Amino acid sequence: MDKQRINPEDAWRSTKGALQLQMTRANYDEWIKDTHLLSAEDNAFIVGVPNFYVRDWLQERLHPLLKRTLEGIVGRSVELHYTIYKKPSKVVTQTEAPPPLLTTERSNERELPQSIDLNPRYTFGRFIVGSGNRMAHAAALAVSERPGDAYNPLFLHGGVGLGKTHLLQAVGHEATRRGYKVLYVSSETFTNDLVNAIRTQSTEKFRERYRSVDVLLIDDIQFIAGKETTQEEFFHTFNTLYSANKQICITSDRHPREMDRLQERLVSRFQGGILADIRPPDYETRLAILQDRSRDVPTDIPEEVLELMAQKVATNIRELEGAFNRLVAHALLVHEPVTIQLAANIWQDVVPAVMPVTDPARIISTVASHFNLPESDLTGPSRSRQIVRARHIAMFLLREETNLSLPQIGQILGGRDHTTVIHGYDKIKKALIVDSTLQHHVMRIQQALQQSAMPVYG
Repeated sequence: MDKQRINPEDAWRSTKGALQLQMTRANYDEWIKDTHLLSAEDNAFIVGVPNFYVRDWLQERLHPLLKRTLEGIVGRSVELHYTIYKKPSKVVTQTEAPPPLLTTERSNERELPQSIDLNPRYTFGRFIVGSGNRMAHAAALAVSERPGDAYNPLFLHGGVGLGKTHLLQAVGHEATRRGYKVLYVSSETFTNDLVNAIRTQSTEKFRERYRSVDVLLIDDIQFIAGKETTQEEFFHTFNTLYSANKQICITSDRHPREMDRLQERLVSRFQGGILADIRPPDYETRLAILQDRSRDVPTDIPEEVLELMAQKVATNIRELEGAFNRLVAHALLVHEPVTIQLAANIWQDVVPAVMPVTDPARIISTVASHFNLPESDLTGPSRSRQIVRARHIAMFLLREETNLSLPQIGQILGGRDHTTVIHGYDKIKKALIVDSTLQHHVMRIQQALQQSAMPVYG
């Protein structure tokens, strides 16, 4: 790619990254975070905003800052316009899908028909496969090639920012390319559509829309928990599609069994297909993601800088890309080459280094909280299966995350001897190889520990 030019999509992404450096987090989240570049022709940029309130605020209060920042990145004078833009939850077909508003530099992606509901970057070609997502990627790819025949339903679960939405939309892109009728919505959109249908007495139209597709993609299904009418309607939609051998793909931030107030019959349906968890990326995967992203920006980024970033940002992919965008935006704004020193200066206040978990009391409290147990159960004499399992996980994490000796760990957990600690540690370590439910529990606890260890910036 020519490093002297920047395509409009990257220019607006870099502009948002630069604004993160110039604004408080609250102001950025309120006014900038949910904006999207809709089109760019010559020097005119059209930016979509979620409502008239944001549009008026940007026009009246923040327009000079946005215009100046964007011009600094593209290196020329631009016109900046704002329009209210709400994603229509429409059925996407190969013939109906409009061309992408913004083209990418990759020829294989220009060939794909795009929907305004599907991010043009969320394709299989742009998904980096690593140890934490290999099974999920393979299942999603199989589903996209033979919808309704393989792995139905497909249920992807894992923490925030790990690539669930990317894989879900990649299925949509590939299925659309193969001529299938695809609908991608969030569970919130499903709920809102249902409410509007009930209010306007158009439930038959609602059902026709959701039950006449070949592939239904539902993002963040956890938000229907506790909404009885929504669950009822989704249950019947699920059954209709499944009986017709139509594909259903779902994402969630947790395993179906861990969703409070989710109807048991839906839990059963979700577990009837393939469940694939996505774990945080390891160092090698994070580095590969950054190497892939560096191909698309108009400045050279040394490999040593990418390696430093991969080491510093270990929580999720979204934060990793956010750190990358801030670095590129800063380099373009000040017209400086990217160096280790520049990266260190930017990240010292923006991207805290991953902090090791060393507080044993925090580990015990986090494990207890995850399993809804009092801490005294972990240190007490109870031998119930649930408590013993949680206690063994605490032993495993205390051994992995601290420098405590085996006798010290035993002492913390109620005065147990070191052979008991070894037994508990070994049992969890071996089970993690084959037990996906245990993997999920340990991953969620480690994420909670890491988040609580990191300082919060305002």
